[in-house]
Amino acid sequence: MGERIAALVVMGVSGCGKSSVGAAVAELAGARLIEGDSFHPAGNIAKMSAGIPLDDDDRAGWLARLGEEMARTLSDGATPVLTCSALKRRYRDALRAAVPRLGFVFLDLTREMAARRVAERPGHFMPASLIDSQFAALECPSAEALTLTLDATLPLSEMAPRIVEWWRAPQAANSGARRVPGPTLSQAV
Repeated sequence: MGERIAALVVMGVSGCGKSSVGAAVAELAGARLIEGDSFHPAGNIAKMSAGIPLDDDDRAGWLARLGEEMARTLSDGATPVLTCSALKRRYRDALRAAVPRLGFVFLDLTREMAARRVAERPGHFMPASLIDSQFAALECPSAEALTLTLDATLPLSEMAPRIVEWWRAPQAANSGARRVPGPTLSQAV
């Protein structure tokens, strides 16, 4: 018998669709959405708005707050779906320490597509100039347990049900990441 994933993090670089996918998954699963960007302190937002990448120190307090919010949501009897870049393994491990049996959905996207999406996104504090820093920091979670990798160019109407189906299925305690293929970029564009 496998273990159930208690909570979910939708992760990836800026522009991969974390907010849209997280909201759709939360709605479909009857879970509570936690938008990670809304927990950034003002200093982090000012730094990113100025085109300055965050460093590990900038992210430490933010990740601690996100872990606390997920744990609080679970203690309230709700199931959290967190949107968070979670670019490095140590960031994901910090979240795992706060919430055991935490699952991750990695929305995989090319640098070019991420830059295009961020440039076209109105009113967000993350400028397209920071895309390179996001890819430089990214440590792909492909070998980590309780992780699903999806092509971020898949239609939202396909992604959300796939994620919820994976989430609800018992996972082997030592199961590695699972990749769900999608269309090639030429098919998706």
